[in-house]
Amino acid sequence: MMDKEKIEQAVRLFLEGIGEDPNREGLLGTPDRVARMCSEIYGGLGQDAGQYLHTTFEAKNNELILEKDIDLYSVCEHHLLPFYGKAHIAYIPDGRVAGLSKLARTIEVFAKRPQIQEQLTAQTADSLMEHLKPKGVMVVIEAEHMCMTMRGVRKPGTKTLTYVCRGVFENNDELINRVLMMVR
Repeated sequence: MMDKEKIEQAVRLFLEGIGEDPNREGLLGTPDRVARMCSEIYGGLGQDAGQYLHTTFEAKNNELILEKDIDLYSVCEHHLLPFYGKAHIAYIPDGRVAGLSKLARTIEVFAKRPQIQEQLTAQTADSLMEHLKPKGVMVVIEAEHMCMTMRGVRKPGTKTLTYVCRGVFENNDELINRVLMMVR
């Protein structure tokens, strides 16, 4: 559970630390706004992503299901700056499928945590394997990191692509390439 008071105190200290006056008109409500924002953008911290994958439906003879271009927003745990992009989730069911919105909700739970993209990709795949019990899963994430855009190397437009394969996708270049072609 988030401690709104601590967040507000931290924001006031941060503003003072960068040389701002937290009591000036434009910043008066900022600690409260940031605390409310934190409950929204870090709301996945207390959630179980598996909650969205318990309801499944019988579906026979499905070879491959791909949900692509799922918008995602997260915060890099190293600099507390956003990264954002698209996720693509492919899986081969073993007789049961999840509702399509449940795939997007699953990734959203993990994205709403201080996070690194590599871990977000793996957590999503592992959760799908655990709860859906498909024959295999592949998760692809393409994202731009504001820590690369606004600071350090300052390379706007640079995208980081990660993918994780589980089950029948592992070591199956034909299947991996099929998903990558479908995503493009």
